[in-house]
Amino acid sequence: MKKAVSMFLTAALAVSCLAGCGSSAGNTSTGNASAGADSSASDDSAADGSVFKIGSIGPTTGDAAIYGNAVMNAAQMAVDEINAAGGANGYQLAFKAEDDQNDAEKSVNAYNSLKDWGMQILMGTVTTTPCVAVADKTAEDGMFEITPSASSTDVITNDNVFQACFTDPNQGTASAQYIADNNLGTKVAVIYDSSSVYSSGIEATFVEEAQNKGLEVVAEEAFTADSKTDFSTQLQKAQSAGADLVFLPIYYTEASIILTQANGMGYEPAFFGVDGMDGILGVENFDTSLAEGVMLLTPFAADADDEKTKAFVSTYKEKYGDVPNQFAADAYDAIYVIKAAIEQAGATPDMSASDLGTALTGAMTSVSVDGLTGEGMTWQATGEVSKAPKAVVIKDGAYAAM
Repeated sequence: MKKAVSMFLTAALAVSCLAGCGSSAGNTSTGNASAGADSSASDDSAADGSVFKIGSIGPTTGDAAIYGNAVMNAAQMAVDEINAAGGANGYQLAFKAEDDQNDAEKSVNAYNSLKDWGMQILMGTVTTTPCVAVADKTAEDGMFEITPSASSTDVITNDNVFQACFTDPNQGTASAQYIADNNLGTKVAVIYDSSSVYSSGIEATFVEEAQNKGLEVVAEEAFTADSKTDFSTQLQKAQSAGADLVFLPIYYTEASIILTQANGMGYEPAFFGVDGMDGILGVENFDTSLAEGVMLLTPFAADADDEKTKAFVSTYKEKYGDVPNQFAADAYDAIYVIKAAIEQAGATPDMSASDLGTALTGAMTSVSVDGLTGEGMTWQATGEVSKAPKAVVIKDGAYAAM
């Protein structure tokens, strides 16, 4: 079992900076998205053991489908690019995704289905509760697992599981630091889902760091999964307390309701969210003009002007007709992380899933990946990634880097 580690982001950022400056074995860079054709390994080559078989699990239908589909689309892009460029350690990659509808039991069933297919590596799952359930299964099987977006520390309690995304505690700490360092607000209210490990975990570390940074937390207002359609009470308390910024460590559906109800009562604070809010511009029947000026912490901004991001966004839009979100970027990076670990370990596809899992787990603390979501990304044995956070603001109906 891994030791439970709770880090302040300042420590994580220090590690990230050191990793980015130092030379590290296994350094790799995510490829140029424009290079990828549809070059997935064939079913025949997958069957004869000459390819690495990567499975993925996430919600491609249901309320959280915006996350799952983004992950699967971007992962397939990365697989196609890697195969077109010669593969990982000289071997092609096969990729197969299964839908879990953001349900833990269905996620375990999907995992078993992928095992029947011959999966050797899991890139998933996408959301936290299913990931916790599946992580216990991969640990039993000794299978290497990297999740692009399940951010709770509960998913990385086993040695074989790693994250491409920030952990929940680090999101809370980083948000408080960003708000304070950029003078975005002085009196802060928090509205969070106390029934969600994701939301409550971020809330706890945010409040702690906010106090360290001199922010005044004037209201901490909770709701639960059974009461997430009327936020008038929470908003009234925030307004009465004089909050000039409301921190929302929640998902985009609830956030859209909060913005709508705040507008209806004439309450106009600044709003700041985290990665779960990514997707708010796609909520059905939501007046997206109400999201103007909303800020959120994310390691990826689709409008960034670096060549890597521009190529990725262009190809993603061409293939899927949509602008990729952070979940897509994390998944794209996660596939390249798998490639880096394979090459660092000198792994071959004829290895058993458990032997491959041992090899890749051992390699992870030595790899460094320059990706869409961070330069010089490195991993601790705890499974946590070190990379610098960024923030975006919604401007003219789109995300813009701050």
